[in-house]
Amino acid sequence: QIRLVESGGGSAQAGGSLILSCEVSGYRYGSYNSYNSYCFAWFRQAPGKEREAVAHIHSLGNTSYIDPVKGRFTISNDNAKATVYLQMNSLKPEDTAMYRCEAKKCWWPDYKYYGQGTQVTVSS
Repeated sequence: QIRLVESGGGSAQAGGSLILSCEVSGYRYGSYNSYNSYCFAWFRQAPGKEREAVAHIHSLGNTSYIDPVKGRFTISNDNAKATVYLQMNSLKPEDTAMYRCEAKKCWWPDYKYYGQGTQVTVSS
């Protein structure tokens, strides 16, 4: 079972930038549990709002984003470091939320593994 540990959250002014990191461990190269068998996503949840998937990245590198963050956020995956990133630019107060990295086997329908989350607060 893989483990995910997020870091990089904090406070920023509107228009500023933050980068979130998600370190992945517990995989095994060349096995069913290889790093490349996993797809990752960043989810966020603000108080009183539903949890939403902000960005996804497939093991082949394909990415997708929800409309509110397109052009501002970039998800990436450094296979050598087993780390998934979320670069957040042009931050807005409505980006304030708890952000959580999640993972699944790419052929699974739902995300199963997740970290503890990291808080992002954007002030106007």
